[in-house]
Amino acid sequence: MKSLARMFAVGALILLLPSLGWTQGTDFSQMDQWVKDTAHQGDIPIGTKITMSNWQKYKDFMPLGMIKLFDGTYGWKMPADVEMDVGPAHEGGNLPKTWVEATEKYGAQTSFQVRPSGHYVIQNYQGGTPFPNPQEPNKGWKILANVFWAYVPAMYVKTPTSYGTVWAVDRYGNIAPSALDVVYRWSDFITDRGYPRQEHYAPGTWYTEWLMQESPQQARYTASLSLFFVNQESNPFPDTYVFVPALRRSLRLSTTARCSPVFGFDWTNDDAKLNGFNGSTSIYTGKFLGDRKILNLTDFDGSKGGAFPNDYDMPLGFPKPSWGQWELRGTAIDDVTRIPSEASGYCYSHRILYADHEFWSANWVDLYDSNNKLWKAIAYLNQIAKVPEGGYQWRDIAESMAMDLQNTHETIWSSYGNPRKQGVLANFQAPKEYFDGVKYGSPSGLMQILR
Repeated sequence: MKSLARMFAVGALILLLPSLGWTQGTDFSQMDQWVKDTAHQGDIPIGTKITMSNWQKYKDFMPLGMIKLFDGTYGWKMPADVEMDVGPAHEGGNLPKTWVEATEKYGAQTSFQVRPSGHYVIQNYQGGTPFPNPQEPNKGWKILANVFWAYVPAMYVKTPTSYGTVWAVDRYGNIAPSALDVVYRWSDFITDRGYPRQEHYAPGTWYTEWLMQESPQQARYTASLSLFFVNQESNPFPDTYVFVPALRRSLRLSTTARCSPVFGFDWTNDDAKLNGFNGSTSIYTGKFLGDRKILNLTDFDGSKGGAFPNDYDMPLGFPKPSWGQWELRGTAIDDVTRIPSEASGYCYSHRILYADHEFWSANWVDLYDSNNKLWKAIAYLNQIAKVPEGGYQWRDIAESMAMDLQNTHETIWSSYGNPRKQGVLANFQAPKEYFDGVKYGSPSGLMQILR
């Protein structure tokens, strides 16, 4: 009887383990199989509604992480009433004219060198897409560089009245909301009209990222600043500082903190960028896996999405059909890894970028742990919007879902989650105070937070 009871106890534990966050996991070899299975894609007719009853017919157009949500491998899974409505693609003509001109002018001269250390050094980059038509050799690294230097506005601002909203969701359905102010801006190689080509508030950098929590109250005024350097051989890691209100000073994070969560969320410092990769092009490399057509929610009305949880299909927080139509977009699949000399102790063994051929932003990322098991899937829904002169243009990273598949918790970002449902304030839409580069883009500026 004791042995029988023991068998029942073990069986019960096995049944409980998935709900406790344990899972056998998806081995990286399944990524190789996905590449083979999707090699001969067909098409999806406009007007198709993808649901739980027919999704397997269209899985060739889904990232592997999305497939795992549909087939219920992990605690996070697609809601039973999920629906993805497929509409026409909006490929081509969606980038600002000044960015396209910079790409045409400088793209042919951009090159790179691999140093004896194994570090990659980009050379002669002056703006726009570095490698508009990436080819071998080193095609995977060139795609990584395109993602790293992908188009975003010269200034991307969220203010206390138009803040971005973040919801942390655990396996039990508990939701913890936060509000973030954001100032992301180019400090060099600027192509947007009306800006100097180079700013001088953070010498030696080409990009700065400033974040501050507005809520919850106990975390208010906690801020971070990341500086991305032009010379990545001398500075292969971005410099990241965190302002701690209780100490009234900022701390510079160690280079090993690239795996640390941002404000306790499911994005690490290497994940928290508008284009899906926040590391560098120096100590990472890429392996090109293939070109595919991948579903992405691109053309949608922010006024119809963003309010949490009503505008989301819960508990996953997947966009409801009211947000808009999904479309097939040409996508490069790139397997990004640390170079061997820098790989020891790093949290991710593989970062699979599903990189949009036009924007070169990663619309989806699958992340594998150090044991080559699928750990996280992150959606970056890069929105386009109509512009007065006609056509569409990149508008916003309107939603991001960072799903920890192994531990069943998740962080959801919405640019439209504030009460005004107001998205990003891009470039000259931003209030004048946010043009203060020293305050919002230098370590000394962090010391002005509580003044």
